[in-house]
Formats: sequence, C-alpha cells, structure tokens
Amino acid sequence: MIFLTVGTQFPFDRLVRAVDKAMDNNLIEEEVFAQIGRSAYQPHNFESVSFLDKQAFDEKMQNASGIISHAGMGIITLALDNNKPLLVMPRLKEYNEVVNNHQTAIAKKFAQLGHLLAAYKSEDLIGNIKKLKSFMPVKRHRDVSVVIARISKFLDDLNNICNREK
Repeated sequence: MIFLTVGTQFPFDRLVRAVDKAMDNNLIEEEVFAQIGRSAYQPHNFESVSFLDKQAFDEKMQNASGIISHAGMGIITLALDNNKPLLVMPRLKEYNEVVNNHQTAIAKKFAQLGHLLAAYKSEDLIGNIKKLKSFMPVKRHRDVSVVIARISKFLDDLNNICNREK
C-alpha cells in the first residue's frame, strides 16, 4: 500500500488530483490510502480521510511500501526514521499552496543527498511513482555538532552586535 499524505495544515489538491489521475490511467499498481486534510478535491480511485489520529497515522506509515507527500520536514524526517521510500511534490507559491518556495529547496537538497525522490510538476509524478517501488533511501546521519556550531555562531554574532551598540 502506498500512503499519500498532504499534511494537516493546508489542502494540497494538486497532489491528490495527480495521484488520482495516475490511478485512473492504471499507472499505480498498488492500493493507495490517503490523508488529504481539508482538500476540496475528493479522489475517486482510492480511499481517503481528512485526518488520522497519531496511532492510525503511524500504523499507515509502518504498513506502507512507500510514501507520497508534500515536501514538509515533518514527513521527510518521519519517512527517513522509518526507512520508507518517499516521493515528494513540493507545494508551490505560484499555486498559492505556500507563501514561498521553501519546499522546493528542501526537496532538491534531500533528493540530491539520495534521501527521497522529488517531482516538481504533476507530470513528473508518474515516472517517479514507478521508481518509488525500488527506491532505497540513503540513511540520514544526523550530526548535532553542525547544529551546535551554527547556534553558537549565531549567538556569538548576536553578542557582538549587542556589544557594538553599547
């Protein structure tokens, strides 16, 4: 089963519609289950719900052979932590899905590192869905020392600015 999730904050009709169209054209061989939030578009080819509680969401994640989602950090981290193949389609400003294209930058970086597959247009989704079945994400190794160094530099810079203003 492929688990399609668009997050809970905003609808993502473009992604739900693209997956539904792929199912219409028999381009997805597996069952799809979706959490579609407050989507105005209701899929015809797979079961969907607006929201799942945490336990049900975690169960769908565990049972999924692959995940299709927006390019939010929460779902990316969750898929990587569960070693699940992930295909993302970033929400785009041009469609009023987000206020800026930060998800595109996130998707590009994580795809470059081999952690996920990315489709930037609905048309790109089809080819990547076919790849999802055999895709093995590169394991992510967190390096907290990098985060600590960045925070330390920020605090040092802030301290220097404050000392100059005195």
